[in-house]
Amino acid sequence: MLAMDQGVVEEWLSEFKTLPDSAVSTYAASLKDKGALVPALYKVIRENYSDLLEPVCHQLFEFYRSGEPQLQRFTLQFLPELLWSLLSVSAARDPHTSGCIEALLLGIYNLEIVDKDGQSKVLSFTVPSLSKPSVYHEPSAIGSMALTEGALANHGLSKVVYSGPHLQRETFTAQNRFEVLTFLLLCYNAALSYMTSTSLQSLCQLSSRVCICGYPRQQMRRYKGISTRMTVTSEFLVQLITGIHYALCNGEVELGSKALDDVLYRAQLELFPEALLVGNAIKSSLHGAALKSNNKEGARSIQVEITPTSSRISRNAVTSLSIRGHRWKRHESQEVSVDSEAALGGVAIPEISVTGVSGERMPNGDSMRPRADGRGQPDGDTLGAASEVSPDSRVHDSGTRGQEVRRQKSVRRMVENEGSGSASTGRSQY
Repeated sequence: MLAMDQGVVEEWLSEFKTLPDSAVSTYAASLKDKGALVPALYKVIRENYSDLLEPVCHQLFEFYRSGEPQLQRFTLQFLPELLWSLLSVSAARDPHTSGCIEALLLGIYNLEIVDKDGQSKVLSFTVPSLSKPSVYHEPSAIGSMALTEGALANHGLSKVVYSGPHLQRETFTAQNRFEVLTFLLLCYNAALSYMTSTSLQSLCQLSSRVCICGYPRQQMRRYKGISTRMTVTSEFLVQLITGIHYALCNGEVELGSKALDDVLYRAQLELFPEALLVGNAIKSSLHGAALKSNNKEGARSIQVEITPTSSRISRNAVTSLSIRGHRWKRHESQEVSVDSEAALGGVAIPEISVTGVSGERMPNGDSMRPRADGRGQPDGDTLGAASEVSPDSRVHDSGTRGQEVRRQKSVRRMVENEGSGSASTGRSQY
């Protein structure tokens, strides 16, 4: 560590101790103007045997315990580097050099699991419902959903998942290590929009190193650090993927892509379904997306596509207008059939296709049909002329055609028996 960096850290340690309580907010706002402070603190954390490590950890804990949001975020930006220092020392089985880091992480954890009154805090998460729109989807884009009794009963109900209460921890053990670290990453992800690019790079490096150490991929990444395999949990990897997703969309494309591939590589080896589901979903959503590597300044956000909310009506959709039109057509066809039956004295005449029959209209309403010799014959002479018209094209077999001819002959005889006057009237109307 250079003497200049050591001088910057020592000045930072001394000035906070002399600050009155009324000047804490002003001091917190001025920390972002100290450009040389953050790189110097990273160097102190990476040197496990530095004499400044213990006072730096104590100062960072005082920042977090003060309750000032800007000071808490200043401490949280070093969390990925602190986690890697703890895990690397634990893998090397040299716990005596990480006592101050363990105390800092446990102190942050114990502060976050309780509220201002000292009661255990229970975190709640609302699971999104597909029936309600969100920044990720529109219900209209999914398609029609069946309105069953169960769906209607659950409509408008939101599922809430609770986390906690969490137990206080006084020391790290093999059983509770990743439980505490996962909760700390959850707190870090809650403040991702305030993290600097240096902190996001540290998170990506932490993800890659934890997932590939001791595996063949370590040779591909050309990382010559620790070669001991580190135990991880599925929940820990899910929190890492959440931070990597934000880093990918906010300028750290190269490091974020490598970190995501490394986490998926480890999740496949460990067969963690939760990490594989979240990681592959993010990787699929980023496929073909325009991620700009120079997007490191300005407002930070995760890019999502929102479908337009304008209402769409399909051309084949069943509407009230189409239903009314269908009813009108049906009523018109029924009225025509009733009128034809009444004109023939209640005698039902079978439907006869007259397609292709050409002729001239007579003044009295009858039609002229051409004979074989070229002369026209009035349509109103006899009903026997109806038998000369070809039957419906849908009738194909000879048996059906014969039944049609016999039924027409029987109708003709019935009409002739009733009287020639009524029959001619019916024929003319027909």
